[in-house]
Amino acid sequence: MKRIIFVFLVILIAVPVFSQAGLQPAATVNLIRTEAVTVGQLRTEVERMEKAGGRTLTHTERLQVLDVIVNERLVLQAAERDRVAITENEVNQQIQQLRGVLTQQLGRPPTDDEFAQAVMNESGLTVTVFRDQLRRQMIVEKYLRTKKANLFESIKEPTTDEILAEYNLQKSNFVRPETALIAMIQVPYGPDSASRTRARELANRLLQEINAQGFDQVAARSVRPDSGYQAGNLGYIPRNPEARNVLGQDFINSAFALRVGQVSRIIEGTQGFQIINIKEYYPQTNLELDDIIQPGTQVTVRAYIHNAMLNQKLQAARAQASQELVAELRTGRSFQIFENNIRW
Repeated sequence: MKRIIFVFLVILIAVPVFSQAGLQPAATVNLIRTEAVTVGQLRTEVERMEKAGGRTLTHTERLQVLDVIVNERLVLQAAERDRVAITENEVNQQIQQLRGVLTQQLGRPPTDDEFAQAVMNESGLTVTVFRDQLRRQMIVEKYLRTKKANLFESIKEPTTDEILAEYNLQKSNFVRPETALIAMIQVPYGPDSASRTRARELANRLLQEINAQGFDQVAARSVRPDSGYQAGNLGYIPRNPEARNVLGQDFINSAFALRVGQVSRIIEGTQGFQIINIKEYYPQTNLELDDIIQPGTQVTVRAYIHNAMLNQKLQAARAQASQELVAELRTGRSFQIFENNIRW
């Protein structure tokens, strides 16, 4: 009994020690006030990057991650000192733009849960944490443009000749695959066989009603609370490996075997039985400069190349502005690194 009590006491003692280790400073930033980057905060970011990269970061790489965090804190303190800020309304506008991108992909506005899942898939963050990170990034960007305006103002628009030269270099890459605008009715089912049987029976009835009344009329009734099925546009789906990985090979084969206006047989998906209707179809095409890249948008190859080249110039200016600003802010005693505290 004494040995058991001793082990229990060791566990009680060890827990506070571990917690305190997470609160130790990995670094401090001291531009306008002393602000600690804790070991726990650094470890959380390192573990997130390790999960995304599928490997353990070396000690040198951890220091590099810490450097990035310190640099951001320095810029944020400098922005606060110089009264450069971002309003909640500006953050909301950026969030709405992101939701707009997802709306284009889904063919309808995403639900809050769908948006949260998309944010998690892309960033590994909850919406709350992502929103705070977005706000910090926006402050950093605004401060860079304020302090290093000359670098950004010197950026020149790509010329017509530059765009044409880039197009000729990449012409073989500008191929739009077979693409279809697809509407879908889905009857969801649960994990048990009884649920699957009920869903199959409903899908069979819906297919009969579609043959008699038309796809759109049956799809419109999905809004009823007791309909038992969902309906909507999937958007413009390309015939490529990425779409196959998301929707399944059977779905892609069935969709691109149909003509415009035709309705499919019942397709068994991972979450329900599906019936699809082809609204528009575009064959594979080698795109010219003024062709639209993605049906349903107005973005041409020319505009895409223009934006890509302009973005390259913007990234170069941003990198130079960041390097210059951080070098200025890291002078003197504006920060301190506690390297021994991050050897976990």
